[in-house]
Amino acid sequence: MKLYGYYLSSAAFRVRIALNLKGLAHEDAPVHLLRGGGEQFVPEFAALNPQNLVPVLLDAGRPLTQSLAIIEYLDETHPQPPLLPTAPEARARVRGLALAVACDIHPLNNLRVLRYLKRDLEIGDDERDGWYRHWIALGLAAIEQLLDGDEATGTFCHGEAPTLADICLVPQIFNAKRYDCDLEPYPTVMRVFDACMTLDAFAAARPESQPDAPD
Repeated sequence: MKLYGYYLSSAAFRVRIALNLKGLAHEDAPVHLLRGGGEQFVPEFAALNPQNLVPVLLDAGRPLTQSLAIIEYLDETHPQPPLLPTAPEARARVRGLALAVACDIHPLNNLRVLRYLKRDLEIGDDERDGWYRHWIALGLAAIEQLLDGDEATGTFCHGEAPTLADICLVPQIFNAKRYDCDLEPYPTVMRVFDACMTLDAFAAARPESQPDAPD
């Protein structure tokens, strides 16, 4: 397996966590999203993913895109340990928590959106960062209620083993910290985050531990 990613990409971060949880070896293929206008736009990478986004997982010669689709592919092809519960209702809950991050928070705050706000709409840094923090606060407040108000929440987002929900939550918290977001209003979220970060699979996937991270 070869993983095309960027050390600060939260979507690539998710896939790194999943690969680590599964104990799957892979080759890293860094794609710098800023250097030279963005290496995601070079023809070689665009041929792998016309969306010009990371991550891309190359497995058996086939490029797979979109982090959640990649993670579910890994879960289906390497079932242990499972990243989704068995019961349909529980699976729906975990997917809902994951999508609350991957569909409702992250797309509004990813690199191409922030660059568009600054470069094309000429929004200042303070206003751009305010945009970022607004959507983080709105999203995490809802996730806090979903976790705190449900007996299915355990040490992790769902029960006593990490799932797809935790895989999505942890990178989002890293991003929130980078932008100095106030995380005190989300004690359950942060308790789950801290539990995840005691696991080697999560700790080894953190941005600063990646081969393309600056010294």
